[in-house]
Amino acid sequence: MKLENNPLQNKSYDLALLIVKLSKKLIKENKEYVLSKQILRSGTSVGANIIEANGAISKADFSAKMSIAYKECLETKYWLSLLKDSGDLNLDEFKDLFEKAEEIAKILFSILKTTRINKK
Repeated sequence: MKLENNPLQNKSYDLALLIVKLSKKLIKENKEYVLSKQILRSGTSVGANIIEANGAISKADFSAKMSIAYKECLETKYWLSLLKDSGDLNLDEFKDLFEKAEEIAKILFSILKTTRINKK
């Protein structure tokens, strides 16, 4: 679900697709079922919460959904680090995914700062 005028939504969608592929790979090649499910949940939740925020009915609702997206992004970075350090994810794959998640987290944090400043 890409939109021309929503780079954050597009970036989170691209990350989610990569996470889906990673999860499938972890299950198929590494027989890794627990962490693959955890990263699948958090990595796809980022974009889902951004979509929900874009349909928010109030500023508070928008901020709450963006906050959840931010937390899910942080959790995704945690699972990526754990997968790398456990040997289930190679360094190149880790760097690519982690950088994408980090970029999204920075954007989300900036949005949250702005929405909370404007709230006062």
